[in-house]
Amino acid sequence: MKSDVMEVVAGILWDGDRYLAVERPQGTRMAGRWEFPGGKIDAGETREQALVRELREELGIECLHTEFWREVRHDYAEFPVRLHFFHVHEFEGPVRPMEGQRMVWVLPCEGTDLNFLEADIEIVEALKSR
Repeated sequence: MKSDVMEVVAGILWDGDRYLAVERPQGTRMAGRWEFPGGKIDAGETREQALVRELREELGIECLHTEFWREVRHDYAEFPVRLHFFHVHEFEGPVRPMEGQRMVWVLPCEGTDLNFLEADIEIVEALKSR
């Protein structure tokens, strides 16, 4: 197993009482599974900079108000990952699937109905009791 931990940011975008879930597109690792939008932190980026960049690239939005919420470490068979989750309370622009991914706005009580990535399950469960 690779020992380097992959550092990732993820945004929990809110529209009223629903959050956004995106499906990993075909041709990608773990295609068809659901996740929170985000991606890898590039060298020299802060977590916040990576979040802003990833959400711009994936969804075509500009983050206006974010708040760090929690960190989760998960060991996949291929690699370990550390996810930094942010609530995105305010953003500008319509949410668009810039990478062809399916998207759905989910009530917290519905999150467990989707086939979320293992690393996100703890967050999905925590959002139910928020």
